[in-house]
Amino acid sequence: MEIQDRKTLAWHETLELHELVAFQSNSLMKLKMAFKNLPDQELKEIYRKTINDLEGNLRELLKFYPSAPGYQARDYDEVREDIGFYAGDLLSLMKTMIRNLGIAITETSTPALRAVLVKQQTGAIKGQERIYNYMYKKGLYPSYDLGQLLGNDIAMAQKALNMKF
Repeated sequence: MEIQDRKTLAWHETLELHELVAFQSNSLMKLKMAFKNLPDQELKEIYRKTINDLEGNLRELLKFYPSAPGYQARDYDEVREDIGFYAGDLLSLMKTMIRNLGIAITETSTPALRAVLVKQQTGAIKGQERIYNYMYKKGLYPSYDLGQLLGNDIAMAQKALNMKF
């Protein structure tokens, strides 16, 4: 079978798709919320372009969801409350910090700096665990139910796309 003939996404690419959609949806919502408070017109135009780009990205990525394993076609109303947005934003921050600190550690040759970065990364890992456990307990991150996880992605992306700015 040719790769382009495959009708279902692989599990690993489905999870990457989930991460991209979740991150971009939260980011889009933050940009739209901040837009009205921007004092500089040139910066507003940069935000407007970025908002348009993210909206395009999400529309393109959402088209792949019907090909994802675990996807169930249904009407995805707003599944997550605003608390889910704020928790998801904190989770994204922790994941990004862990990755960025890991990269910085590989570039560090000064032992004292390396020790600080390792300590900070350990703290970020603990922070990620705290917010993940909170989200899982509250039903905001159903990580063991792929269908629900993807459904939450769709709902959050639709909410972000529908927000006015």
